[in-house]
Amino acid sequence: MDTVKILVVDDEDRMRKLVRDFLTREGYMVLEASNGEEAVDLFFSQKDIALLLLDVMMPKMDGWQVVREIRQYSKVPIIMLTARGDERDELMGFDLGVDEYISKPFSPKILVARVNAVLRRSGAASQDEVLEAGGIVVDKAAHQVTIDGKPVELSFKEFELLTYFVENQGIALSREKILNAVWNYDYYGDARTIDTHVKKLRSKMGSKGELIRTIWGMGYKFDPTGAK
Repeated sequence: MDTVKILVVDDEDRMRKLVRDFLTREGYMVLEASNGEEAVDLFFSQKDIALLLLDVMMPKMDGWQVVREIRQYSKVPIIMLTARGDERDELMGFDLGVDEYISKPFSPKILVARVNAVLRRSGAASQDEVLEAGGIVVDKAAHQVTIDGKPVELSFKEFELLTYFVENQGIALSREKILNAVWNYDYYGDARTIDTHVKKLRSKMGSKGELIRTIWGMGYKFDPTGAK
C-alpha cells in the first residue's frame, strides 16, 4: 500500500515541525508549505495528496482562499488549524467545505487521532456498499449520491452525514450521536455545527430534503417513508 501523503501548511516553522514529527511517527509522508500560494502549487503538482492540514492566517494567501481554490477541483479532506476561537470562523470553514476545525493550542495526539479518523472515513476499503432509500442512492465506494437518478454534488462532510442518516433510517438521532458518528470525536461546540450542515444537505437534496425530519429538542430522523 502506498504511503499516504499529508500536506501541512503553516507559516510557523516550529508548528510544521511539531505536526510533521507526530504524523511521520504514524507512518504518513508529510509535505510542507509555508504560505497559501506555495500550498496550492504543491497540491496541484502532487495530485495524490490525501489530506490537508491548513492554517488560517498566512502570508500571500490565507487559509480561506486556499480552500476556495482547492474546492473548485477537489474534495480532498481538509482540517483547518487556527489560533482564533471565533465561532464565525468555524461556521465559515464548514460553509467552504472544511471537514474538521482545530483551534491552537492543541494536543498533537488528538490531532493525529482526528487525521486518522478523517482518512479512515474518506478511504475505507470496505466501502463497496450501495445504500438505497426513498429514491436516494448512496454509493459509498464511488463516493457518489443520486436522487431519482440524478447525481447530487455533496461535500465530504455532507456525504458522510447523509450516509449516516440512510444507514440509520427511521431512528431518532440526537445531535450528540450524530457528532460522535460523523465527526468521530467529542465536539464541544453548540448544535449549530450540525444544523448548518443539515440545512445545506436538505437544500442540495431538493424535495427529498424533507425526508430529514427535525426532532425538536433532540436532533433529526431520516424517514424515507415520508410519514410524519
